[in-house]
Amino acid sequence: MRISCDDILQAMTHVRPLVAATPQYRWPLLNDALGCDALVKHENHAPTGAFKIRGGLNYFAQLATQGAQRGVVCATRGNHGQSVAMAGALHGFEVHVVVPNGNNREKNAAMRALGARVIEHGSDFQAAREHASELARTHGWHQVPAFHPALVAGVATYAWELLTSPNVPDVVYVPVGMGSGLCGMIAARDALGLRTEIVGVVSAHAPAYAHAFFSGVDTEAAAETRLADGLACRRTDPDALAMIRRGASRIVMVSDDEVASAMQLLFACTHNVAEGAGAASLAAALQEKKELRGRRVGIVVTGGNVDSRTFADVLGRDAALAEAA
Repeated sequence: MRISCDDILQAMTHVRPLVAATPQYRWPLLNDALGCDALVKHENHAPTGAFKIRGGLNYFAQLATQGAQRGVVCATRGNHGQSVAMAGALHGFEVHVVVPNGNNREKNAAMRALGARVIEHGSDFQAAREHASELARTHGWHQVPAFHPALVAGVATYAWELLTSPNVPDVVYVPVGMGSGLCGMIAARDALGLRTEIVGVVSAHAPAYAHAFFSGVDTEAAAETRLADGLACRRTDPDALAMIRRGASRIVMVSDDEVASAMQLLFACTHNVAEGAGAASLAAALQEKKELRGRRVGIVVTGGNVDSRTFADVLGRDAALAEAA
């Protein structure tokens, strides 16, 4: 799959009316912690609190011209579903989203507020995805995939903003769920003809893409992360894997504990809230901080949709440890 410069600029015409360019800031305290010059791309400031809305706007702008069924369904842990709900409603579609049982309640509420019908099914994203396929077949609904060229081109607009900034990063860390965010970065980098190194970040507790990156074979692995639900992919997508292996330099795995520490640090240094998946990029940069000295580093905070109780627990970890000591 190839995404051209024209594809991204065309997507921008669908994205920009509703999504202003998100901030990208240098934070002195964060730079001190990393020991390098870091630029944070704040996709947590997007209208749905995550980068996914960019892909949804481009996807539905195209779908609306194709005479598709007005009923659509997708599987999600929350951010993709919010994108589909918002963009689908904008074009007059009836949106159904399938989430795993026990999914983030605040993300479920946000999707309902955007007009979607939320259906709980299965123990993880893959089970929800299979149920969404069954519902699509049964009801004749259009199934919105988690990975598609139109989604990648839309998502690539965030990367375009970052990579056309005055000081282009030497290396960028991007979290990986189903792969659209990382592939969007690869597409923008290649379209611009840059040499920026792109590093994918997966949860050590959901390592399917890491294993597949090394083996070159589509892989299934347990997705057991407790904190980074946006990275809880059990099975890789072949098109995403091919693009990632072609364009990323490596995959870094981060633990839930490392993600929690990154969420704490990001809040302490910038007062920004990141969900687990959104903080994974910072967790990877911290893991590799010795190799980053003297380099300009891009940190993509892909989303901030963490539920209140989880975030309170994460911020309270240090205090609990101090009291125990």
